[in-house]
Amino acid sequence: MAQNNKFEKQFLNALRDIFVGAKVEGDSGYVNLMRIKSRYYEQGVFPQLQKDITAALQPFPDFREELFDKLFTFFKRYFSESGSIYFRYTALHQNVYEKVYTDDRDVILFWKTHMLYYVKTDRIFTSLNVEVDGVKFFFDASKMTLKKSNEKREVVYAFRKVQPEDGTLVFDVSYSEKGKTTKVDDILKDIKKANGKLDDETLNKAFRVFEKQSEVDFFINKDARAFLQEQFDLWLYQYLFAGQNVWSAERLAQLQALKSIAYKVIDFISQFEDELVKIWNKPKFVRNSHYVLTLDHIFHSDPKPVIASAASPATPVIASPAGAKQSSAEGEGIASGTERPRNDIFARLLAHPNMPQQVQEWRDLGMIGEDFRLEMLTQKDLTGAPLHPQYQHLPIDTKYFSDLELDILALFDDLDAALDGWLVHSENYQALNTLLPKFKEKLQTIYIDPPFNLDSSDQFMYRTNYKDANWATLLENRLRIAKDWLNEKGSIFVRCDYNGNWIVRNLLDDIFENNFINEIDVGKTAGKKKTGLSLAYTKDNIFFYAKDANLVNETIKDTDRFSFYKEVASILEKQEVENKEKLSDLLLNNLFWVDLDHRPGERQTNKSRYLLSIEFQPPKGRHWIKSQEKLDQLYQDGKARIKDKINKTYYYKEKDIPSGIDTNDLVIQVFLDTEIITDNWTDINGYSQSHDFQTENSEILLKRVIETSSNVGDFIFDFFLGSGTTSAVAHKLGRKWLGVEMGEHFYSVVLPRMKKVLAYDKTGISKEVKEYQGGGFFKYYELEQYEDVLRRAHYADADLFNNPYEDPYHSYVFLRDLKMLDSVEIDEEQNKAHFHPERLYTEIDLAETLSQRRGKWIKRITAEYVEFQDGERMSLTDPDWQTIKPLVWWQ
Repeated sequence: MAQNNKFEKQFLNALRDIFVGAKVEGDSGYVNLMRIKSRYYEQGVFPQLQKDITAALQPFPDFREELFDKLFTFFKRYFSESGSIYFRYTALHQNVYEKVYTDDRDVILFWKTHMLYYVKTDRIFTSLNVEVDGVKFFFDASKMTLKKSNEKREVVYAFRKVQPEDGTLVFDVSYSEKGKTTKVDDILKDIKKANGKLDDETLNKAFRVFEKQSEVDFFINKDARAFLQEQFDLWLYQYLFAGQNVWSAERLAQLQALKSIAYKVIDFISQFEDELVKIWNKPKFVRNSHYVLTLDHIFHSDPKPVIASAASPATPVIASPAGAKQSSAEGEGIASGTERPRNDIFARLLAHPNMPQQVQEWRDLGMIGEDFRLEMLTQKDLTGAPLHPQYQHLPIDTKYFSDLELDILALFDDLDAALDGWLVHSENYQALNTLLPKFKEKLQTIYIDPPFNLDSSDQFMYRTNYKDANWATLLENRLRIAKDWLNEKGSIFVRCDYNGNWIVRNLLDDIFENNFINEIDVGKTAGKKKTGLSLAYTKDNIFFYAKDANLVNETIKDTDRFSFYKEVASILEKQEVENKEKLSDLLLNNLFWVDLDHRPGERQTNKSRYLLSIEFQPPKGRHWIKSQEKLDQLYQDGKARIKDKINKTYYYKEKDIPSGIDTNDLVIQVFLDTEIITDNWTDINGYSQSHDFQTENSEILLKRVIETSSNVGDFIFDFFLGSGTTSAVAHKLGRKWLGVEMGEHFYSVVLPRMKKVLAYDKTGISKEVKEYQGGGFFKYYELEQYEDVLRRAHYADADLFNNPYEDPYHSYVFLRDLKMLDSVEIDEEQNKAHFHPERLYTEIDLAETLSQRRGKWIKRITAEYVEFQDGERMSLTDPDWQTIKPLVWWQ
C-alpha cells in the first residue's frame, strides 16, 4: 500500500516546497513571504487541489498514482528550493530551437533564466548546533535580518553565553551593518571570562561550518502561467507522439484529466508569482531625503560668472567660480529679491544647536582645521566679500537642520533645476523602475561598471561570483529599463572584462538593436586574471552603444565635442597621420594619456626609468610597472612623451627641453597601453585605503567617457555607482548627474566623497578642469526596497478568496488582502481615502515620491504642497489617493 501512494506524496512534497520552501529563521521580508506562501498553500491551494483531483479521477481511479508520477516528472524540472520557477534543468530542446532564431534573425540571445527578474542570491540560514574539536556551539539565527538586495554582506558573530548544563557556546548571528565586524579577540576574552575555553582556530572553524548552509538564487518569473503552460504543452506533445503509440479513448481522457490538473497547479503557482511581480515592480516610496549645498548658495555673495550650464533653454545660465550654476538674472532656480532672507537663514544656521555637528563633519572630511571658528566664515578678505572665499564652498547637510530645510529650499524658484545631482541609496532595479517617469528620455550618457564574474574575494564590496545566467538576467532586467532613460541622442558605456564580455555584447546588441558605436580597450593593473595558459590578462573593455547610432554620429560630427582633443590632434598631425578621416576614431579608441603607471611595493633593481636622458624615480614605496625596454619602445612608437607639470608643455625630443629646467617638474606620460584602474583609492582620489575600493575607476577614464558623449549641462547617470567616480567627474565637468548605489558604503564613502567634491576636491581631474573650483547643490535619499514591502505587506490568514463569478484559479485571490492599506483611512461620507505615511515609515519624502509618480520636476516645496514645473500643485497633507494608490495597494 505504501508503494501505491509514493508518487502522490512525492508530488505533494515538491509542491509544498514551492509554497513553503526551506525552513528559514530571522526577521525579514523573505521570512514574511514564506509565511504568506505557507498559509496560502495549507489553507487554500492544498484543500482545493485535493478536491479537484478527486473529482477528476472519479471515472478512472486506477490512474491516480500515474497522474501524480507524471505531474512530478514534469514539475520537478521547474521547481527550485528558493521557490523560483524557471529551467532548473535543461530546457526542452524543441522549445529552445523555436526561440533562438526567427524569420528575421538567425540567432536570438537565449539563456535559462531569461524569463525572470533576478532578485538576489542569499544563504538560507537556520539556527544550528555544531561540534568542532570537541567544543559544542549553538548559532542562533532566529533574529537574523536577511540581505535586502544583492550586495556583499559579511556574517557577524556575537558571543552571548556559555550554557551551564553542557558548556555549549551560544552565539547570535547577523549580517554586518555600518561596518560592524566579528571581533575574534574580544570573543575569546569574553568566553574566558565566562569560564569557557577556546582557541581562535577552533572558533574560526566553527564559523566556517555555520556558513556552509545553502546558498540559493531568488528569482521571480515575469509570466509564470504562460511559461509553465507552454512547457507543459510541449512535454505532453512529446509524450503523445513518442514512438508508435496508439491511444484509446480512455487513455486520451486520462491525459486530458492530467492536463486539466496540471493547469490548475500552474494557475495556483502563478497567482502567487504574479503577486510577487506586482510587488517587485511596485513604485517605491522615497525616504530619509536630505539636501547638500554649499554656503555660497545660502549666503548672498554676488558670484562671478565663469562657465555655461544648462537650465531651461530660454534662460541664460552662468555659474559661480565654484561651478555652482546660476542664471544671469539671479541664479538658476534662485528666487529673486532674496538677499535678506538668505542672510537671515545664514545667521540662523550659525546659531543652530546642531551647527557644531556640521562643523565636526567639515573637520572629519579635512575641509577645515582644528583652529576653525564660525566667525571666520564672515571674516572680510581684502576684497571685502561678506563670505570669506576660503569657506564659501563648505557643504551644508540639511540632515542637521531639518527645521530649517523648507526655509532653505524656499530660496530657490525652481528647485529641481537648481540641483546639480541626485544620490539614491537603493537596489538599482527598484531605482530604475521607480524614477523612470521623472527622468524618462532626459539622460545623455549612462556609464556603468557592474560587478562581473570574478572570485568573490575580500577586496570587493559586492557579490561577484555570479553564475552566467544569473548575471545575464541581472543585467538584462536593468539595461532594458535604462534604455528608456536615454534621450534620442543618448549613449551608454558598459565596462566589463573577459568573464562577461560575451554576455554584455550580446545583451547590448539585443536591447539597443545593434546601435553599436565602438568597443574601447582599456588596460588594468588591479585584480589581474590568468588564462588557462598562465598568460597575464590585463585588458578590460568598454562597450559604447547609442539609442540611435545615426543621431550620435551626427552629434559628434556637427559639434565641438572633440575640442578637448585638439592638442592631441596636433600631435597626430606632427606624426603625419595620413588618413585624417580616421582622426576621430583614433581619438576615441587609442589616445588616452596618463602618467607612467606604478604599483605599491619597492623593487631592489631597476627602480628608475629614463626618457630623453632624464631619470624618473617612482613615488616612495612604489615601483614602475613598465620595464625600461617597454618604455623605450613606447617612445619609438610615438606613445610616450614628457610633460612639464608647471607650464603644461610637452616634449617629444631632447633638444626641445629648455636648459636649466627642474626635472622634478617633469613626468613621463604614455598612451594606449595604460592603467585605468587605480591600485588603491589613495592614488587617484586621495581617500583612505580602508574603503577597499581596489578596482576604483580613475577619474581620467570617466572624464574621457563623459566628454566624448556629452556637453556641459547634459545629464550623466551611473546605476552601479560604486565609490562615486562617475558623479564626481560629472560634477567637475559641469554636467548634471544621478547616481544609484545599494551598498552600505553609500553613507561612508559615496556621500562624503561628493561633499568633498563640492568643497573642492583637489584630486583626480580637478586641476585639469579650470572651470571647476568647487560649489554645488544636490539631493540624496533612500528608496523603499522589495524586502521592505514584503516585511510590511499584510495578507489574510485565511482560505482562498471565493469570487462567485470566477473559479479560484483565475480570480484575483488576494483581493481582500490589506497589503499596505493600513496606512489609509477611508472617509465613507466624503467617499475619500486619506493616506497617513507615518503608519508605514518614518521620514517619507512625499514631495519627491509624488514627483516620481507624476513624472514631473519639482519647482518648490512648502509644508502644505509641492508645486511642479508645469504649475500643478499637489497636497502634502492630504495627497491625491489615485496617485498614491499603486504604492500601497496593487492589483
